[in-house]
Amino acid sequence: MGTAGKVIKCKAAVLWEQKQPFSIEEIEVAPPKTKEVRIKILATGICRSDDHVIKGTMVSKFPVIVGHEATGIVESIGEGVTTVQPGDKVIPLFLPQCRECNACRNPDGNLCIRSDITGRGVLADGTTRFTCKGKPVYHFMNTSTFTEYTVVDESSVAKIDDAAPPEKVCLIGCGFSTGYGAAVKTGKVKPGSTCVVFGLGGVGLSVIMGCKSAGASRIIGIDLNKDKFEKAMAVGATECISPKDSTKPISEVLSEMTGNNVGYTFEVIGHLETMIDALASCHMNYGTSVVVGAPPSAKMLTYDPMLLFTGRTWKGCVFGGLKSRDDVPKLVTEFLAKKFDLDQLITHVLPFKKISEGFELLNSGQSIRTVLTF
Repeated sequence: MGTAGKVIKCKAAVLWEQKQPFSIEEIEVAPPKTKEVRIKILATGICRSDDHVIKGTMVSKFPVIVGHEATGIVESIGEGVTTVQPGDKVIPLFLPQCRECNACRNPDGNLCIRSDITGRGVLADGTTRFTCKGKPVYHFMNTSTFTEYTVVDESSVAKIDDAAPPEKVCLIGCGFSTGYGAAVKTGKVKPGSTCVVFGLGGVGLSVIMGCKSAGASRIIGIDLNKDKFEKAMAVGATECISPKDSTKPISEVLSEMTGNNVGYTFEVIGHLETMIDALASCHMNYGTSVVVGAPPSAKMLTYDPMLLFTGRTWKGCVFGGLKSRDDVPKLVTEFLAKKFDLDQLITHVLPFKKISEGFELLNSGQSIRTVLTF
């Protein structure tokens, strides 16, 4: 492309400080350095984690460009890049895969050492590629997708099938994969089992889709908001309940409903109380409970160790336990083969300039996933 090697001026949604609205600004995006890739973003999803930065519950430096769930086209590549080339359709990866660290080399690991979970806000060389009004602007989770162009490290990008519709497969960059992988990869749900999903947002619905794909015979959805039940049933839940409908603890209700046979539970909310409820709700001896929802930072959990002593397994996962560069292209191929339907998760599609409206839909609970298109 004619822009290779040059600074690109484009529009981006900049957060100048926390608890402030997005400001659509003209920014400069520097060319990619060695082992870096510059991407033209085609579509990006709005995820709760982006909102955590605005509200200050997730660590970040400011000013920053958030967004981490997207599809794009490679505009240009830096020296030494071998896995993608200009024109490739790609998904940026908030969870990198360097293929060299202990987590990448272990078949069960995926939390690459290059992940930016502490909010450093820079690329591998310690600098940023964004400037606005003469000031450096920080990156978010190795991605930064609320911009027309971004730069990522080669370890943070996956080449996908060119036929993939960008406004749908962007969800494979975060929300869908996090839930689906939690069921099939981390939980390792077995055919014929009974699963319970706490929290029926976009990721919770993706957990249900994963349980269904793994062959679970009974999938119970749990949420305080009964408006979410219809969609949960549409994607594969066999029944849904609200904890408000009984005075008994939810673990007792589930035990009675299933004849004490809940094999797997998934906490997809990020609340300490529901994490313990989910643990107590799986079978005391052979049950597995998976923490999928991001826990509140700097909070400690107190629980009865007898819950574990009897034999339960308690697991966590980031990005559904998936290895990002290996598994994202496979999931895109499975989507194209109609193994699962992402349309169920996308409730709104808006032009990028309406980003603030997209966040209002998220915060008012009206949307599951809003996708912004460029």
